[in-house]
Amino acid sequence: MTTGRPTVVVQEEGMREGMQIESADISVADKIRLLDALSKTGLRHIVVGAFVSPKWVPQMAQVEEVIKGFTPVDGVRYTALALNPKGAERRAAYADKLTLPDPSLGRTKVHLCDVFVRRNINRSQADEIAAIPKMIEAARAAGATHAEISINAAWGSNWLGEFDEDERMRLLQLQYDAWSAAGVPVTRIHLGDPMSWNTPAAVRSMFRRILATWPEIRDFHLHLHDARGMAMLSAYTAIQELDDRHTVLVDTSVGGMGGCPYCGNGRATRMIPTEDFAHLMEAEGIETGLSVPALVEAGVIAQEVVGHELWSKVTAAGPRPTGREVYPMDMPFVETFEQAQHFRCGPSVYEGALSPWREPVRSAARDEYEARLTAREGVRA
Repeated sequence: MTTGRPTVVVQEEGMREGMQIESADISVADKIRLLDALSKTGLRHIVVGAFVSPKWVPQMAQVEEVIKGFTPVDGVRYTALALNPKGAERRAAYADKLTLPDPSLGRTKVHLCDVFVRRNINRSQADEIAAIPKMIEAARAAGATHAEISINAAWGSNWLGEFDEDERMRLLQLQYDAWSAAGVPVTRIHLGDPMSWNTPAAVRSMFRRILATWPEIRDFHLHLHDARGMAMLSAYTAIQELDDRHTVLVDTSVGGMGGCPYCGNGRATRMIPTEDFAHLMEAEGIETGLSVPALVEAGVIAQEVVGHELWSKVTAAGPRPTGREVYPMDMPFVETFEQAQHFRCGPSVYEGALSPWREPVRSAARDEYEARLTAREGVRA
């Protein structure tokens, strides 16, 4: 029986999903500063922006300048969203820096919420379903050899309420059957939740149903929003349902910033904070290749760039201290967010804070801890 962990890949969405809900006045230089910082964190998939109408998404009006200005890092896959042929044409001009969509992978998508898709791209669910045959035909003509099927607004809607699992499966099956009839195997499933209706129980049940229905599908993509605080729990639940035959791509955003102006929650929509997710994976022994300290520094830069506090717990409080990074025992009271930054800024941030310790704090348990560290360090030396 196969029981190992799946391969977990993180896709950074802060420069697209995050920036699209932040101020349009953020400078190109600041966006480049953040993008370059993210490039040095171990991330291998970064969405740098979107080629969309500046009338409706003014935050993306200067996406070309950002792409021209940032410094790519070898091994990082930089992509950008395009929603129509004009956007795709603009994106194609930057093939030297961006990874363009792979024509061997065809894609179809259906929204469960007819209201959301109308507000978002001025189409109906019926329009999406009716377009599937032409999309498959075009994908085959472009050289598609396998396909991704996708549902969006998968678990619920702020206008239509909760959706049931049978409806999710019906719309996935409809796409699966259409690709199969065209002789193109489905190899990946994308599940999107822009309005943050995911729950761990619903995600668990959905993955069990998918795995039982299509055991040959091994690749998954999760785009879960976190307006109601359950996205990281739901993503972790999905990971627990998979094994070492599977790969799951999880969309996250530095600082948790993100949001859709069409869904009614604005910046409160949020996403899974990249640094928090990386910390969780590290704690669970799941390799991602990400550097939590580097992501924390990127999270600090993100807050400076957007001009307000973001929502990462790890950027605010630091990762769990280990080794020589455990805290000084006689540190004073730490009460503010600024003082809590001592884990990265040093003791100067809490200098002068209230301290009741008349003498340095001593602990036999701490002495034993440090003796074990010294012994381990001696063995390594």
